[in-house]
Amino acid sequence: MPFVLALTIFAPSRVDRTDDPLITRAHVARTAVGVAATLWMVYVYPMRQSATDFAKDRFTEVFLSAGVLVVAGPIALIAFLVAARPPLRSLYLNRVGRPLLAVAAFCAWPVVLWWLIAEGGLEFAKGFGILLFVVYPLTLVAALFVLLFGLGAIVFSVHFTFRAADVHEILPPLLAPVLVWTMFGFQLLDDSPVAAPPAVQLLFLIAPPVSVTALSVWEVRRLRTHHGITLRRALHRDRPRTA
Repeated sequence: MPFVLALTIFAPSRVDRTDDPLITRAHVARTAVGVAATLWMVYVYPMRQSATDFAKDRFTEVFLSAGVLVVAGPIALIAFLVAARPPLRSLYLNRVGRPLLAVAAFCAWPVVLWWLIAEGGLEFAKGFGILLFVVYPLTLVAALFVLLFGLGAIVFSVHFTFRAADVHEILPPLLAPVLVWTMFGFQLLDDSPVAAPPAVQLLFLIAPPVSVTALSVWEVRRLRTHHGITLRRALHRDRPRTA
C-alpha cells in the first residue's frame, strides 16, 4: 500500500501524454544492466567496506539524486515556462500542479516520519489518556507506513523525474543528464567501494553518466522522428512569431 501510494504520487499520469513502450523498455534495460554490472563488480573484486556500508552508500546516492532533482526540477520547470510562448505557456502552467505535489510529498515525508518517531508520536498519544496503549502502537504503524512510502518516493521520484513528463514529454530526457553528471561530480569525491583495477574503477565511474546521456539523446531523437515532439515545438518556437 505505501509503495502503491508513492507510485501514484510520483508516476506521471497525464492522459494525453505520449508513452512510447520502446523508450520504457530501454530505460528498464539500462537499469537492469547497471544493477547487473554492479553486482558483478562486487562479486569479482574484494570489498573495501562492509555490505551494510555499501548498501547505505548506494541508498545515499539515490537519496542525493532525488535531492538534486528537488532543486533542479523546479528550476527547469520555471525556465521551460518562461521560454514557452503563448498559448502553450498557460497550458503548461495548468500541468505543473502534479509535479509540484510530488516535490511537496518528497519534502514532507521525512518531517512526518521525524514527528511520529522522535517528537510528536508519544506526546500525541499521551493526550488520549488510557487509550495511550492503543494510539501509540498506531503511531508506530503510521511511522512504518511513512518510512516505506519514503523509500518508494526516493526511487520513484528519481525514476520518473518528479513527474516532469506530466508537463511535457521532452523534459525527462533533458533533466536526466543534468542529474547523472551532477552525481558524477559527487562520486569523484568518494573512494571506490571495491578494490578493482584503476581501469575498471574508471569504467564504472564514467559508464553511468555516459550511458544515461546517450539514452537521453536517443530518446529525444525518437520523440522527434516517431512522435513529432521537439523542444522548439514544445516551446512553440518552431515558427516565426506573428504580429
